[in-house]
Amino acid sequence: MTPAEAAAGVDPAVAAEPRGTVALLGQPNVGKSTVFNTLTGLRQHVGNWPGKTVERKEGRLALPDGAARLIDLPGTYSLTAGSAEERIVRQFLLHADPDVVIFLADATALERGLYLLAEVLALHGRVVVGLNRMDVARERGVDVDADALSRALGLPVVPMVARNADGVDRLLSEAEAVRRNPARCQASPPAMQGQAARVLDDLTGRLAPVVPAPYPPRWLAQKLLEGDTEACGLARDALGRTQWPALEAELRENEDLVLDVLGARYAWVERAVRAAVHRPSAGRVSWTDRLDRIATHGVWGFVLLFAVLGAALALTFEIALPLQGWLDAHMVQPSAAATREALAGAPPWLGGLLADGVITGVGTVLTFLPVLALFYVFMGILEDSGYLARVALVMDRFMHGIGLHGKSALPLTLGFGCNVISVMNARIIDSRAGRLMTILLAPLVPCSARLAVLAVLTPAFFGAWASVAMIGLIALNMLVLAGLGLLLNRTTFRGAESAFVMELPLYQRPHLRSTLFYVYSNLKAFVKNAGTVIVVASIAIWALSSFPGPGLENSVLAQLGHLVAPVGDLMGFDWRLIAALLSSFVAKEVAISTLGILYGADGGTAALTQALPAAVGPAAGLAFLAVTMLFIPCMATVAVMRQEAGWAWTLVSAVLLLAVSLLLGIGLYQGAVLLGLGGAP
Repeated sequence: MTPAEAAAGVDPAVAAEPRGTVALLGQPNVGKSTVFNTLTGLRQHVGNWPGKTVERKEGRLALPDGAARLIDLPGTYSLTAGSAEERIVRQFLLHADPDVVIFLADATALERGLYLLAEVLALHGRVVVGLNRMDVARERGVDVDADALSRALGLPVVPMVARNADGVDRLLSEAEAVRRNPARCQASPPAMQGQAARVLDDLTGRLAPVVPAPYPPRWLAQKLLEGDTEACGLARDALGRTQWPALEAELRENEDLVLDVLGARYAWVERAVRAAVHRPSAGRVSWTDRLDRIATHGVWGFVLLFAVLGAALALTFEIALPLQGWLDAHMVQPSAAATREALAGAPPWLGGLLADGVITGVGTVLTFLPVLALFYVFMGILEDSGYLARVALVMDRFMHGIGLHGKSALPLTLGFGCNVISVMNARIIDSRAGRLMTILLAPLVPCSARLAVLAVLTPAFFGAWASVAMIGLIALNMLVLAGLGLLLNRTTFRGAESAFVMELPLYQRPHLRSTLFYVYSNLKAFVKNAGTVIVVASIAIWALSSFPGPGLENSVLAQLGHLVAPVGDLMGFDWRLIAALLSSFVAKEVAISTLGILYGADGGTAALTQALPAAVGPAAGLAFLAVTMLFIPCMATVAVMRQEAGWAWTLVSAVLLLAVSLLLGIGLYQGAVLLGLGGAP
């Protein structure tokens, strides 16, 4: 792998493959993922760009002269240095210098796509344009002449309908033809006139001797006129202290020329559109306009959103969770039992390691797959249909109150079903700060497992007041989430908030192939990246709860409970409650079975609800439930947090949640005792 490829973020795992590189580029919501999946099939790698949480996809293309890499660049509206996506695309075009760029444009909104193309041509001239959604354009009465557009741009233009794979083969053929013969592309970037052109020529001449490769001097000069901060830093370093001040003063004198730069692009776009596009007369109302009267309405938009989210959660509770239980009861547990029986003559630790460590860990990964698959089908349909953008728009004002944008609403809401889903779906958020904040806050949403713990234990501690206590604890969770969001927004992520700009794409029928690829790629990432962490954590928890033994009461886990008992005393906890809390790291509902063992309630949940009130007072019970709701999430959630945000932010989350849960537990217990709720049974 070359240094340029490393700087551009090319995956080392595929660096040894054929050297040809094709880049797939375009604005968000133009069908890039559909084209990428169609061209690469299962021959793709998914990860993050170096040092970024932005997803990177690389796949293999089958070409006549061998395989080539296809790099799916992040969707972006421009090539300024304002966001991680924009910087990634720009650096890739500069450093990796792909053989050809496949540029996707939306036939229904051609002007926006061509503006980005104007910026691309300033960096890279070997471009093939894929004109997607030609069917939707025809339905709306928009006639786009691909041949006329090709002549106007000086580039090959291929009309296509990516969701049906129409035109994809021809697009690949044109890309291969340009790769073999770059002279097929004869485009010229937008040209400025008058004073702007003279200043640009002067800047280019002064920069040419000092600007390092691979930065084109004319492109850098143009970016200086635009006030691009990254370009200014590069020019400052290249010119040095002796020459930069004079050039900086000249830029200040000509700061109005940025309007000429933008105007030249818009004029270039207008000429191309005028030559190739014919639109219907005004007054025609599309299906998108009609549906948006409801989907983006201030009242009905929320009604529709709650109905959609309610359906998603209902499907989870009615289909995915029962299937998760069935897999555990009919596959995981029988496999563990068969392993113990087969190893009956072996040392006890070996059977325990395999049955309760390895198989339990693998089983956890297996049982999460139905839940994840269902939610990814749901997310794929929402995204492919165009409704996801409306969710963000409707929820933006509410989420803005805690420093987030509307896109965070969907992942956080889905956390009521499973925090793993919540963290993984934070990928839909464009900004890095917003994505990290959502991931940090996601474990505070009470998932179905935590709700199950509440449902079992609140009757034991509060009797007839169980429903009131349960609602109060859920409300407390949401208040902590909002408060912590405000705190993070005004401290750690202060100044990182960006303007909320989102294009509302046209509604369309979800495509089965795209949805299945979306589900497959995300499940693969979960098994590959999070699965290993889950299995290792499961083995570690088994070891802590089994050695030195015999029994859980004499394990390292119990010793840890005794060790931190002084902290537990502040909340009214004995070592058994602490051990149950620690064991909930495997899965939140494990706390119930641990309590049953430690308090001698072998008759199931009914026996536990009778045994607990005799040993734990209402104040301690309240504190225990509050801490359980806010404590470090289960190992599966921690694993996907590490996958999506890295170990550093995962550790920050763990420390933050540990501190918040313990402080709140201490406060609730001490306050309840002062109010006479009862510190002892």
